[in-house]
Amino acid sequence: MARTEYYDDPAAPEPNSLVVGVSAVVSDEKGRILMQRRADNGLWALPGGGMDLTESVPQTAVREVKEETGYDIEITGIVGLYTDARHIIAYTDGEVRRQFNVCLTARRTGGALTVSDESTEARWVTRDEVAQLPMHETQRLRITHFLQNRSQPHIG
Repeated sequence: MARTEYYDDPAAPEPNSLVVGVSAVVSDEKGRILMQRRADNGLWALPGGGMDLTESVPQTAVREVKEETGYDIEITGIVGLYTDARHIIAYTDGEVRRQFNVCLTARRTGGALTVSDESTEARWVTRDEVAQLPMHETQRLRITHFLQNRSQPHIG
């Protein structure tokens, strides 16, 4: 299923759902960030996805990172809450979502790197590489906030 992301676009369709999404900035001892190239739009993104009704936010991050990259993680903190109503995601199945994203920080505790059917590539990237990767601006904002090493989480 393909997806199109809109940001502050008057041509964006009206949302018909609100989804709690959880993403994780997983970093390693070298300061690299775990990223995946999404199969549905070809853009790079942090691992993450929608929260199930039976999960907590941290459980969602742990599950999504494992499903999308093969790694086991431990949650270490929070980057922020992202609720920008100008960000709309439309899927080919007719869902048009407004997403409430909770972005956490994490470290790898085990597992082996794999690629899921939701991505075409997953790898560790340096700060310099992150700046060059094609990604939606909402993903870049979360990574920028993480790299700024803020004392307080972003709330917006």
